[in-house]
Amino acid sequence: MTRTSTALTAARASTALTAHRASGSARSFRVHGEVAEPLTLTAAELRARWPEHRAEVVFQCAQSGPRRHTFQGPLLREVLTAAEPCFDPRRRKHRSRFLVAVGGGDGHHTVLSWAEIDADFGAAPLLLATRIDGRDLDADGCQLVVPTDHCGARYVSAVTGIWVGACGRDGAPPAAGDA
Repeated sequence: MTRTSTALTAARASTALTAHRASGSARSFRVHGEVAEPLTLTAAELRARWPEHRAEVVFQCAQSGPRRHTFQGPLLREVLTAAEPCFDPRRRKHRSRFLVAVGGGDGHHTVLSWAEIDADFGAAPLLLATRIDGRDLDADGCQLVVPTDHCGARYVSAVTGIWVGACGRDGAPPAAGDA
């Protein structure tokens, strides 16, 4: 992608996000991929269905320096578990092959491993924030929060989708029958 097309894509995403905020409607996102129960959720639904956790964070933003915020929302692993990822929860090695890709409304995305958030492995307290500094994110959309990161590169604003799926042998996507 050229610099010009990247700038145009970012401008279009920003315009769409601004229009969405102006409409005042609740922004939803999808949990999909290798899950038995795909979900479409809003910030209000997250607050209603899962316990809220709080994270006071300071992270380094490359463009504006240190950022301090208080985020509230459910743990990412609790929400994804409700979608029933297609792995045997009793088999640790099976779970450790799964990846989580999170996309945002501005085109930013990040990839995590299931093991990072799994209680038997890293147990990182990643949030799907529904509030920032006491302000509801209903119109803006949820935000992925990685409180253990020193930089904000894996924070994803206005989450549009979360894909869950297995990494195949040799690190490639699984071939048919490779699961």
